[in-house]
Amino acid sequence: MGKYETAKLSNLGIVGQGDAGKTSLTEAILYNTGMTDRLGRVDDGTSTMDFEPEEIKRHITISSSLNHCEWKDHSLHIVDTPGSTNFLHDTRNCMRILGGSVLVVSAVDGVKAQTFKIWQWAEDFEVPRIVFINKMDRDRADFLKAVDDVEKSLSTRAIPVSMPVGSGDDFKGIIDLVDMKARFFKFDDKGTYDETDIPAEYLAEAERLRFMMVEAAAEADDELMEKYLEEETLSREEILRGLREGTLTKVFTPVLCGSATANIGVRNLLNYIVNCLPSPVDKGTQYGQDPKTKEDVLRQPDPAEPFSAMVFKTISDPYAGKLTLFRVYSGTVKSDSVVYNPNKETTERIGQIFELEGKKQHPVPQAEAGDIVAVAKLKETATGDTLCDGGKPIIYESPLALKPMISFALEAKSKGDEEKIMSSLARLMEEDPTYHVERGAETKEMILSGMGQVHVEVAVEKLKRKFGVEVLLKEPKVPYRETIKKTVKQHYRHKKQSGGRGQFADVHIEIAPLPRGEGYQFVDKVVGGVVPRQFIPAVDKGIHEALPHGILAGYPIQDIQVTLYDGSHHSVDSSEMAFKIAGSMALKRGMEAANPILLEPVMQMEVTIPDDCVGDVIGDMNQRRGKVLGVEPQGKNQVVAVQVPMSEVLKYAPELRSMTSDRGLFTMEFSHYEEVPPHLTSKILAEHSQAAS
Repeated sequence: MGKYETAKLSNLGIVGQGDAGKTSLTEAILYNTGMTDRLGRVDDGTSTMDFEPEEIKRHITISSSLNHCEWKDHSLHIVDTPGSTNFLHDTRNCMRILGGSVLVVSAVDGVKAQTFKIWQWAEDFEVPRIVFINKMDRDRADFLKAVDDVEKSLSTRAIPVSMPVGSGDDFKGIIDLVDMKARFFKFDDKGTYDETDIPAEYLAEAERLRFMMVEAAAEADDELMEKYLEEETLSREEILRGLREGTLTKVFTPVLCGSATANIGVRNLLNYIVNCLPSPVDKGTQYGQDPKTKEDVLRQPDPAEPFSAMVFKTISDPYAGKLTLFRVYSGTVKSDSVVYNPNKETTERIGQIFELEGKKQHPVPQAEAGDIVAVAKLKETATGDTLCDGGKPIIYESPLALKPMISFALEAKSKGDEEKIMSSLARLMEEDPTYHVERGAETKEMILSGMGQVHVEVAVEKLKRKFGVEVLLKEPKVPYRETIKKTVKQHYRHKKQSGGRGQFADVHIEIAPLPRGEGYQFVDKVVGGVVPRQFIPAVDKGIHEALPHGILAGYPIQDIQVTLYDGSHHSVDSSEMAFKIAGSMALKRGMEAANPILLEPVMQMEVTIPDDCVGDVIGDMNQRRGKVLGVEPQGKNQVVAVQVPMSEVLKYAPELRSMTSDRGLFTMEFSHYEEVPPHLTSKILAEHSQAAS
């Protein structure tokens, strides 16, 4: 926007697992910096950042939201991100454009599997971090245990720069380990405190932690290390310099503490945000690719450079239209200008540029390197696209969309709403590319896939609220397949005479099973012209058209080879249609004799869980007919690799949440098809017969 030079800007993400207090911390930051005149609260629906009705209803962040503030001559663009497993894909998209982040960890719960995933994404996108141990005023809060958890689970050197005075009901404030002062808070929501000397009972622990901090700060800078070795001390400014260097180079991670809802330790955190986390200048050169030559292209975080930006989020609204959010990496863009989208090879007109303040939009005349802004009604641009100067094009690499993990069938409440539902879902997918919609080829169901059950339920709620269409959620039908277990030969003669030209086709085929995943193969072994060459493709076509309708329960047939080896024809009555029918009927009759079986889809899953849940999860997977392929450690968690039939894990997300007290997560994708056990085949066929009657 131009008010602050790029070196004084910071793109800051508030990240962490669900229920750690990220939004409460963001609200406290906005209140302390004067952006809001009251301390917004998630539980009573007064939060500035969680404003969607679905968020207010559930008391969780569903969609990342933006705001900005100023602190000590620095401008902070703040992105409050989701922590629930169902919505972590949004956090990942935001991570791509962040300069730095504050990882919020609950002093009660410590590090969960979601935290590890977020930490890994920060590593992937080279985002420096500060850790804020929140909820020190809650029962069972344990600062040192949480710090140890961060260090062991996330494989980082965690360096406290503040420590709590008490915990739970006895939590009174914090000790600043740089200034070696205690701050006793008045619990008035305003963050006011009295600063005193450190009480005697906390002094030894404070000195121990301070020694660790000073040593870490010295090690981050060669010049500071030399001085520290000589004098065994560093000045306040030198400690802060070392903390900044260590954070930016990710040699260690500073750890602070407090309570977001009580507004304790938040101003101290702000001081370290502006001191330790990077500006766009600190992040330096951005690397992209020339869309035509595919050669590397560089951009500097300078307003004078050619304009370039990345779109990291799209908000779709039936009344306001589409809102496109992007982070400017280089150059300057002004309202009412034209930019180039190299991903779509088209130009877009930029209308009014907005700075977002929760759900409010504040118009600004321009955006410069480092700014995060929004524009309305771009026609072609989608999440992940690059916007740039058409004369100096560049494409930035964007994160691939995560694969959906759960699916539901949708049924319109009102007949005739199907078209409206599909168009509304398309709008939702603009906003959230991890939704996937398809119409089942054999089931004819409308299938909506998402990252979890709550993710899909939120889509249904948005369909009603935003687009006025109501749908019912049903468990989707499992896409079973049919195949055979033995090789058979089948003869079929199609003959029809009804006056005039008749129909005649005679075929001999052999049907043989193929290995799993081979699909369908047609082999022509006709010799001597017994079936004329022009009719052989018709036999193949007839068989191909019969494959979607198996003989057991009408499921598609796969993994078979059909060989046409003999037949006969009539010089007048034979036709392509006759041979097509003969091929189709020969397959159906041959399938009946070839020991047909059902195949079920098997999913490849990775379940990340705490050590104490491994036995329960493996036992549960065995009951689901799963095959455990291995268990690997990941910090204090374990990753269980397993293959399991789809029918057994259609509702796995809530069941895993219950088993692990919401400390686990999983990924899932299709692996292969396997034979359904005979006792289950009978049950499936009986259910299919009942449903069809």
